[in-house]
Amino acid sequence: MRAARFHGKSDIRVEDVEVPKIKERDEVLVEVLWCGICGTDLHEYMVGPIVTPVHPHPLTGATLPQTLGHEFSARVVEVGPDVEDVSVGDRVAIMPAIVCGRCRFCREGLGHLCVRFACTGLSAETGGLAQYAVLKEYQVATLPDGVSDVEGAVVEPASVAAYGIDRVGIHGGDVVLVTGAGPIGVLSALYADALGATTVVIAEPNPNRAALARAVDVGPVLDPTEEGFADALAELTQGRGADVVAECSGSTPGLTTAMDSVRTRGKIVQTGLHTKPATIDAMRLSERDISYVGSWCYLITDWPRIIRMIASGKYPVAKAVTTQIPLEDVVTHGFDVLVNPTGDQLKVLVSPTSGPA
Repeated sequence: MRAARFHGKSDIRVEDVEVPKIKERDEVLVEVLWCGICGTDLHEYMVGPIVTPVHPHPLTGATLPQTLGHEFSARVVEVGPDVEDVSVGDRVAIMPAIVCGRCRFCREGLGHLCVRFACTGLSAETGGLAQYAVLKEYQVATLPDGVSDVEGAVVEPASVAAYGIDRVGIHGGDVVLVTGAGPIGVLSALYADALGATTVVIAEPNPNRAALARAVDVGPVLDPTEEGFADALAELTQGRGADVVAECSGSTPGLTTAMDSVRTRGKIVQTGLHTKPATIDAMRLSERDISYVGSWCYLITDWPRIIRMIASGKYPVAKAVTTQIPLEDVVTHGFDVLVNPTGDQLKVLVSPTSGPA
C-alpha cells in the first residue's frame, strides 16, 4: 500500500509499505477514507522530529520513519475476535490517542494526560495518511448515516476545539472571541455558536485566513492589528469585553489580544499550542480577576457526543474543509501549501485511495 512517511525535518515520502495486520484480539483493520493534515503534522515537517519518536516509544515501540495522519475517517475491513462495538463494513471516525490504561490519569478517566500517551499517526505503527491502518477497538467510533466521510475526518480537530471551549464553559448569551482563524479557531467558533453564544467574534490579521473565516459565516471577523479593533469589539460587547476568549493562534500577539479583549472576571482558554515561550502580563490576570486555563487534546471518550452534535447539524464541521487532494499530492498540494505564510487554506483532507489529480 502507499503511505506518507515522515523521515525527518522537511522529509515526507509517499512510498510503498506492507499492509498492516491485526496482531491483538481487540484490534481493528480499517481502510482510510479521508485524513486531515494537522498543525502538529506541520510542526513535525518544519522543525521535527518533535513528538515523532527517534527512539522506540515506551508504549508502542514505534520509531521513525512514521506514517503520519491522526485525523481520519475509515471503513472497517477486519476485526479481531474480541471486538464487539464495530463490524466489517462500518464507517468510523478515529480517536487516535493510545493510552496505557494503568497510570493515575488513565484510572481517573483522563486518558489524554496518560504518562505514556502515544498517538496513531505520530507515535504508532500506522497512521491515516495511508490506505490502511490498525487501531484498538476503543479508538473507533461508528458514524451514523447522517455524518459524511468528510465530516468523520474532522471529528478529531472538532473535539480539540470543543474541549478547549468546555474547559472554560460558556453560557447562552455570552460573547466569545476566538483569536486565530486556523482550523481549530474556526471549529472553536462553530462550537461556541452551537452552544448558544450570542456573538462569536474571530480575530485574524492574515487577510486570506480572514476571508476564509468570513465564508464560514459564524460571526464578525476583525483584524486585531487595525487601529479600530478595540472600538469595534467594545461596540459588540457593550464596552465590557468578551466573556470568553479561545486563544487559538499559539502566538504572543494572539495571547496579548486575548488578554486585552477579555472582560474583567472573564475566561481565556489556551487551545492553540505555543511552540516557544510566550510573554504574558501576569499582573493583568490578577487585577482583572481573569481565569487563564490550558487545554490539551480532548477527552478520549468524547467521540460519540461530538458525532451526535455533527449529525444534528448544530456543529457544521465540514465548513472548515477547504481542499481535498489525493495522497500522491500530499506534500506539494498539502504540507507545502499549509506551511506557506499566505495561509490560503484551512483544513486539507487527503484521500489515500484516489489517484493523482
